[in-house]
Formats: sequence, structure tokens, C-alpha cells
Amino acid sequence: MNTDIRPIGVLLAGGLARRMGGGDKPLRLLGGRPLLDHAIARIAPQCRALVLNANGPPERFAAWGLPVVADPLPDFPGPLAGVLAGMRWAAAHHPNATDVLSAPTDTPFLPADLATRLAEARTRAGTPIACASSAGRTHPVVALWPVALADALEADLRAGMRKIDAWTARHGVAEAAFPATPFDPFFNVNTQEDLAEAERLAAEAGR
Repeated sequence: MNTDIRPIGVLLAGGLARRMGGGDKPLRLLGGRPLLDHAIARIAPQCRALVLNANGPPERFAAWGLPVVADPLPDFPGPLAGVLAGMRWAAAHHPNATDVLSAPTDTPFLPADLATRLAEARTRAGTPIACASSAGRTHPVVALWPVALADALEADLRAGMRKIDAWTARHGVAEAAFPATPFDPFFNVNTQEDLAEAERLAAEAGR
């Protein structure tokens, strides 16, 4: 019997990176390493397995040795589709896993206690879902989700649902607040300027 209660991590890389001129944002370098490396380093110790949600040829991520799953719906329906992809992969490959932990691959400073604190927030609030917050802002894509909600999520996606916070509100979502000092752990890289700022933050942190 598998007693590992850690979630399955789903790293979200299914976006189009328009604000960075397109291409694969997780392959952009920070401190000489791809952003994807940073996300994996932060999330892997908190999860029993990782899966990468990315669209297009999966071979471009072969060097990481991770399973790559595309959005299960066409036309880039957004991060909820990536969460669903992770849920379906978890159910197929780790049927004893009850949760998935989602995080974007452009967020290189994720907290080392993310999964634990999300689970605690969810338990305290009595909700099925928990997401992260910092500096008065919620981060709905950084969240802990029950695999059991996969069918409901797919039905709503097929009906046109796209906004994460609207969907989580239907089911109940708690927030786990994280300190934003010395810098926000959910700082994400959307532009070249953000990447330069991430370089500065990483240098200050000695990473």
C-alpha cells in the first residue's frame, strides 16, 4: 500500500508567452539555468511525482525526463485545462493520489513549504481547494486541487469556463497567505524586464 500522501505536481507551461515574443518561456535562462529548472527544484521535493503540461512537440522537453501532457481541450483554453491534464495524468498513473499541486513554470522562487501550507489552509477552511496569496493578491494558478473534481472541471471547461477564480469559487477555495519579503515568492516572469528583475532577486538571494 502506498502511504505517500504528497500531491502530484503539475507544472504549467501551456501558455503562448505572447508578452515575451512567443516561444517556450520555461526555456528562458535565469542565472544560466532554464526557468523550468528553477520550478522543478522548488516543487519536486514537495510532490510524489511531477508532470509537465505543455502544448506542441513534447520532444523539446525531453532533457528533463518528465512526462509531458497537452491540454485535453483545443484552442489553448487556459491554465484550468492544464490543471485538468494534471488531474487526468494523476488518476491514470498514481491512482492513490488524491491531489494535484499546480504551479506555473515562470515562477522561480516558489516557497519550499507551498504544498504543506495549502493543505493546512484547506483543512482549516473546510474547502476542497486552496490557492496561494501574497501582498494582498491571490495567485489562483498556484493551488492544491482534488483529483476527484476532474469530471466537474472538464464539464465546465467544455461549457466555456475559463476563469480560475470563478471556477474555484463554485466549489470553495481557501487562501494560504505567504510573506512578500524579502521578495514575493510568486514573482513571475512575463516580460524581458521581469526576467532582468528575477536575475537581480536571485543574485540578492545568493541563488
